[in-house]
Amino acid sequence: MKIIATIARYLLGFLFTVFGLNGFLHFLPMGSPPPLAAQFFGALVQSHYMAVVFALQLICGLMLLANRYVPLALTILGPIIFNIILFHIFMEPSGLPLAAVVTLLWAVLAYRARSIFAVFFQNYY
Repeated sequence: MKIIATIARYLLGFLFTVFGLNGFLHFLPMGSPPPLAAQFFGALVQSHYMAVVFALQLICGLMLLANRYVPLALTILGPIIFNIILFHIFMEPSGLPLAAVVTLLWAVLAYRARSIFAVFFQNYY
């Protein structure tokens, strides 16, 4: 399981580093999305919301590659991945396979760090 988690960490770190950098440098060609997806994404870009998301993706990707603060990176990436999944389910289904792979990689790492995340599920009252 440790080898699988290490591979998953490197793959997830690489993916988020590349896509985080792509948000700033635009080196990967993007196809034309459906009109609703283009309108939604355009609004997020114009409001500079995506700049924050791309920066978080880049930072978390580098943390995963460096094997530093992995639980923090997973905590930050969780909502980002959730939004990526919802975007592809509802607006652009063509990207759903890659989103599913990213979700699976995240789940492998989250399972590996389950003892750290257990504190979130304790009842303190």
